[in-house]
Amino acid sequence: MATLFTKIISGEIPSYKVAETEAFFAFLDINPNSKGHTLCVPKKEVDKIFDLDEPTYLGLMKFSRDVALAIEKAVPCERVGMSVIGLEVPHVHVHLIPLHTMENARFTHKVALEAEEFKTIASKIAEHFKP
Repeated sequence: MATLFTKIISGEIPSYKVAETEAFFAFLDINPNSKGHTLCVPKKEVDKIFDLDEPTYLGLMKFSRDVALAIEKAVPCERVGMSVIGLEVPHVHVHLIPLHTMENARFTHKVALEAEEFKTIASKIAEHFKP
């Protein structure tokens, strides 16, 4: 059965896409820790990050870095943090979180955004994405 992220990648579920390559897809987290919180996923459906084959793992890290560099240009923040937890959705995903304080990295405080804010942020990040 397709995961939530596979349905987002296929367009079956709408998302705020910020970047896409042949093998990877990045979109805004709809329950963000901070403005610009982005998820990077391989299009290949794999549950655990260390179960990825080495080329896909390394490709995901490079793709995540490219997206993080775009976030830094598009979203004011101290730095972009990265987290891989993977308990909520059984599909490998890297969280890229614009950090202002350590609270942004803790997944305990969420930011509410309107649809227009999501669209604007996604567009700004996409503008700066260079694979």
